[in-house]
Amino acid sequence: MNHKKLMALYGIKWNPFSTDIPIEGIIADAKVQKFSWRVENLVMDGGFAMITGPVGSGKSVSMRLIAHNLSKLQDVRVAEISRPQSSVADFYRELGNLFGMDLQVTNRFGSYRSLRDKWMAHIENTLFRPILLIDEAQEMLPAVLSELRLISASSFDSKSIVTVVLSGDERLPEKFRAPDLIPLGSRIKTRLLMESKNREDLARKIGEMTERAGNPALMSEELINTIAGHSMGNYRAAMQMADELLLEGLRRDLPKLDEQLFMDVFDFTQKKMTRRREK
Repeated sequence: MNHKKLMALYGIKWNPFSTDIPIEGIIADAKVQKFSWRVENLVMDGGFAMITGPVGSGKSVSMRLIAHNLSKLQDVRVAEISRPQSSVADFYRELGNLFGMDLQVTNRFGSYRSLRDKWMAHIENTLFRPILLIDEAQEMLPAVLSELRLISASSFDSKSIVTVVLSGDERLPEKFRAPDLIPLGSRIKTRLLMESKNREDLARKIGEMTERAGNPALMSEELINTIAGHSMGNYRAAMQMADELLLEGLRRDLPKLDEQLFMDVFDFTQKKMTRRREK
């Protein structure tokens, strides 16, 4: 009900600040576009790619866009690991489920060989490497990362039989400083470092997102700049603030969101936090 009212009141095709914004609503900067292009070209040769950056910098959104771009390539098999914190046995179980195989994790060598044979057959038939996308990769156990490195290579490490894109916060590159994971870190072919946005970049992105959703006048320029200034360069924080203001504007039946709404919503929150600290 709220969704329909939101669309009708503000004349937008979708909520531009929602976490599940449609692909056509995602705005990728030049760095993300270049990285996505590089990953698309890895399907011929395989290997590792990595996205890192602070929490809330847009890594998961970039992964969604990359997954979408890869899905448009004919004969390319894209699989997303949903539980990066798995043990080695559970990791094989998930790989088996993703690639339509009944892997017997009690026979790890048999699972290893079966999965590699499946990937090699796919390469022989299509010339493309299967692709594994792993978000929140900083949660992966060192043993799983090592297993992934070993299972992905053949011919004395001269060939890669799978393309892997890892995405994680600053803890991910730190993992590769450990002696057991240095070999994997040295095999990452392309990297994307997501950074905190400055105020101008965030304000521009908010404006572009409202325009792409269908209503460039949804927010006043002052409100957009205020959100950008209070989010401390954090993309996720900016989207959460904007989403909260949009829903409050809907509740009040406001035709346009302005800076006064920001003051009403977040000044009240700040006062409550101050009172709690005083207690």
